[in-house]
Amino acid sequence: MASDFRREITGYSNPTVKYLRGLRDKKNRRREGKFLVEGLRLLTDARETGRLPEMLVMATGRDPHPLLDELERAVIDGGGEVIETSADILSKITGKDNPQAVAGMFAEFDTSLDSLDRTAGSIWMVAQALRDPGNLGTMLRTCDAVGAGGLILVDDCADPFSVEAVRASMGAVFTQQIAQAGWGDFLVWLRAGPGQLVAASLRDAVPYRGAPYEAPCFLLVGNESRGLPEGYEDACDLRVTMPMRGRADSLNAAVAAAVLAYEVLDALES
Repeated sequence: MASDFRREITGYSNPTVKYLRGLRDKKNRRREGKFLVEGLRLLTDARETGRLPEMLVMATGRDPHPLLDELERAVIDGGGEVIETSADILSKITGKDNPQAVAGMFAEFDTSLDSLDRTAGSIWMVAQALRDPGNLGTMLRTCDAVGAGGLILVDDCADPFSVEAVRASMGAVFTQQIAQAGWGDFLVWLRAGPGQLVAASLRDAVPYRGAPYEAPCFLLVGNESRGLPEGYEDACDLRVTMPMRGRADSLNAAVAAAVLAYEVLDALES
């Protein structure tokens, strides 16, 4: 029966190859509601959270691995499809010169605010107009590390399902709730329930250490180059500042979020 779910692709012009390649483009991911994940570690992380790829693509001549065997069986048992192809074609799909031996295609998750459970964590991260997918993935990874509820992307942010963001998340894209919304919709959702909105700011701010944090705490960081608009800062319940001892006047957005998250974690647990 397993053979019914397996097939081999040998041609670069195969429609499936073209379809998977197209998922490297944001507009195609949004239209299809699918995204790519590369590498056995990330695919195993996904399986451990209960998420399986709809399609598993494996390079012929790959080294055997028990986790890959388990993943393959799980995909087939779940009704998914397994494809074998050359390393060169897999490289064409992933866009990497030295691709890992396996990649998977997943259905995108529901990223509406209504899908969130705000009781899932005492800390949440909120990113406004974050443009770097590496920063986005790093923030997801930090969310996982501090036991956060998830990450809310406000306004025009990088795509959390891009290959770069998924890779930088180190699997946290599968463990964290993710939502995308405009600022106005986010504020309406936030104020409809408990939640303290905290921003890193230089304006009318208190030191980040010892600040009066309250759970659930939503940590808001702004765009990498412009920071937060003044009106967004005004809407916050608390503004905090971190000391800058050198010549730099700010931290990287993802680094600032991590520093704040651990301070809030310590405050809420003490």
